[in-house]
Amino acid sequence: MNRNATSPWPFVGMAGMAATFFLYAASGLVVPWWAVLLLMALWLVQFVAACRWWTPHPTRVAAVPVVATVLWFGLVTGGAAAFGWSS
Repeated sequence: MNRNATSPWPFVGMAGMAATFFLYAASGLVVPWWAVLLLMALWLVQFVAACRWWTPHPTRVAAVPVVATVLWFGLVTGGAAAFGWSS
């Protein structure tokens, strides 16, 4: 691969992070306010990791929204099962 070539994967990953932001932000419809704050803090940590990996690890950036979606689904589903969260 040409060293000067720009990898498309960071752009794909950031588009995915924008999509996952809406999942995390709209969680207030089914989870309590404090859980939304924790979810948003988790999303912010993942976003910072994606930003830091932009140049040194461009393919990892594309994996971050996949991990973010799996975490969101697991946490919201687990919270609903354990604490009875519902809309």
